[in-house]
Amino acid sequence: MLYGIVAATTALLLAAVLAALLRAPALRLALLDRRQRQRRVPLSGGVAVVLATCLVVVAGDRTGFAPLGEGMGALLAAGAGVAALGLVADAWRLKTRFLLVGTAVAAACVVPYGDTGVPAGVAAAGWIACVTLAFRALDHADGVAGTVGVVTAFGVAACAAAEVMDGLAVLLSVLAAALTGFLMHNWPPARVALGGCGAMFTGFLLAAAAVTTRAGQDAVTGAGVLFALTAVAVADAALVVLTRRTAGRPLLRRGPDHLAHRLRRLGLTPAGVTVGVGTAAFAGVLVGTLVHTGVLGAGAVLWVAGGVVVVVLVLWRVRARVRVSHEVMPSHRPRTRRQPVGLVRPPRESVESAQSVEPAKSPLRASRRTESPQVSGSLRVRNG
Repeated sequence: MLYGIVAATTALLLAAVLAALLRAPALRLALLDRRQRQRRVPLSGGVAVVLATCLVVVAGDRTGFAPLGEGMGALLAAGAGVAALGLVADAWRLKTRFLLVGTAVAAACVVPYGDTGVPAGVAAAGWIACVTLAFRALDHADGVAGTVGVVTAFGVAACAAAEVMDGLAVLLSVLAAALTGFLMHNWPPARVALGGCGAMFTGFLLAAAAVTTRAGQDAVTGAGVLFALTAVAVADAALVVLTRRTAGRPLLRRGPDHLAHRLRRLGLTPAGVTVGVGTAAFAGVLVGTLVHTGVLGAGAVLWVAGGVVVVVLVLWRVRARVRVSHEVMPSHRPRTRRQPVGLVRPPRESVESAQSVEPAKSPLRASRRTESPQVSGSLRVRNG
């Protein structure tokens, strides 16, 4: 217990310090976030999270205070390899298919086939690879990927602790602490970004740890728990696929189609988007953890699935409705030069129509106009 507190505190401070120190080298090497064109955000946060997590966990294992246990060393090594692949993608635009294949190979090396079986293990490896890339896609706005990663890490750590997997619980707790230290620099407006290195490392560890905790249990309930733990990443990926398919655009081409982009169009602030997405992640993780521990039945996952479907459809339709309204009622109207009130001339048609209509005759008004010395002669004759 004491070591867990010390390890988490060390990882938090180390990640915060490393993220600040690595910012200048990332700027010199032009290792910048290409999403935001107005601000140069260096991708040093991911390297800081990976280094802080690996150093603290390896130190605890080597000193004997917190042994990782069987298979955890291979999991950490595979996560470091995926992080290196993400760092290469940050520096040189690797195609997504290469990232998917490399992540799938790393996932195939850590799946416990003895507990899952070969067919289910292959499916689990594919799921780990997809979730890893979904977490990489979550790093499209300030604070979103880090917040979702912290919440999910605590939830999966609770599931691991329920299965008496102390080494895995310590690993995930250290990861959550490192992400918290990174969020000190990534909270809107961000000074550093997670990048593919940190996002893929986080997604891989979380997905592989979730598969490990559910190995050997009911497959249907396990699939529901895995879905609930990663509901936000699944919702973001589903929204992107639905939007780009219906618009006829390539799936792998970047664009403002993610959850944070849609929420920003609805008027939320960057901090509000981060808090809202983090709250949604907390709700899904809470349901998944309670189902895993047996507090809730497996049917509770259906509420999470229904919420994901509603959110995806609503955000998808909101954009279409806004586009139609802009086409019908354009917001930018041509500006006309305003003239003084006395110099504005009415249209000729309105003048002729006004002259054709005979004004109402009022003896009192006529007498006043004829007796007034300020009335012109033409008006005096017409009214008389």
